[in-house]
Amino acid sequence: MTTPAPRAERNARFILSCLGVGLAAGLLSGLFGVGGGTVIVPLLVLLLHFDQRLAAGTSLAAIVPTATVGVISYAVNGSVAWIPALILAAAAVVGAQVGARLLARLPQNVLRWGFVGFLVVVIVSLFLVVPSRDAELTLTWLTGTGLVVLGFITGILAGLLGVGGGVVVVPALMLLFGTSDLIAKGTSLLMMIPTALSGTIANVRRGNVDLLAAALVGVAACTTTALGAWIATLLDPFTANVLFAVFLTFIAVQMALRALRPRRS
Repeated sequence: MTTPAPRAERNARFILSCLGVGLAAGLLSGLFGVGGGTVIVPLLVLLLHFDQRLAAGTSLAAIVPTATVGVISYAVNGSVAWIPALILAAAAVVGAQVGARLLARLPQNVLRWGFVGFLVVVIVSLFLVVPSRDAELTLTWLTGTGLVVLGFITGILAGLLGVGGGVVVVPALMLLFGTSDLIAKGTSLLMMIPTALSGTIANVRRGNVDLLAAALVGVAACTTTALGAWIATLLDPFTANVLFAVFLTFIAVQMALRALRPRRS
């Protein structure tokens, strides 16, 4: 049986930190169609000294309400591909199980550097391919098969590296499927809900979720997610791509620093 991770002291600093983390994560979640875990996890570790397991589990729980509000915000503008999102989610759940099993067998540093390389290719592509706002995700046998493969790969990466699906799914839908940036973001957020819910249930059973912190972060994030989604509709596709590239660069640097840390130690 897994020993529950120690909890941070409940005080004003704890509450304000959680609310601040949630506000930042919600804005980025709505703006880029990501879960916000790339912001929540490092900030919980830095500000409240959560260990990595507890931060990841708490982040996943907070993503459920955050992504739900994000989906509603994008759905109002018709920017959610419902069936493709469910296909992605189903494949991601299976892929996450495979990733979790491979976690103990594959060297983390090789995976991290590989993911950094993937992000660099995506960042360059975002400046070369600007999606049309009129482009939709048409479901055919070919695209359906592609969505299954994309969801499966996304799930494996989530299980291996703990990265959110939006970091992979949003650029893939734009660059490989020709989807508009808004539909890619709305579809990505919908895909995350069942995946995050499944992972949260498992983490709660293992004692890897700080429920109070997750509630505070999630509620705060919900207040800014719609704002982020609204800002996304105001930006032209190229500007949105540039901002997303900056966000991915931040994630790539984070991943590279994690890969370098074992060498330094």
